[in-house]
Amino acid sequence: MKNYTITVNGNVYEVAVEESGATPVASAPVVSKQEVAKPVAAPAKAAAPAASSAEGSIKVQAGTPGKVVSVEGKVGQNVKAGDPVVTIEAMKMEIPVVASQDGVIASINVSVGDSVDSGAVLATLN
Repeated sequence: MKNYTITVNGNVYEVAVEESGATPVASAPVVSKQEVAKPVAAPAKAAAPAASSAEGSIKVQAGTPGKVVSVEGKVGQNVKAGDPVVTIEAMKMEIPVVASQDGVIASINVSVGDSVDSGAVLATLN
């Protein structure tokens, strides 16, 4: 019996896979749902990096879950609506996250390499 920890859509499952004495075959053995679905507590998420400065009133949020591949904006930088602030990678595509309106970047809340959820606040503007 081999034990694995599997994460599906943020839910963590511990799965036990029983090995049979037969010669291995290409298809996976069928495991009943009762054996698979044993939810366990998800590991604690790492604390978000401290904001670069005071939070602004306008949130720049991720539209999809992904990984931060670059941070184009800097705290104190003036941006216009549509200017890229952060770029995330999702499903092998780079997606720019842009300012929704004109403003000044008040904080950058992520770093390159961070995994983000949909709706996560990546930066704030004033």
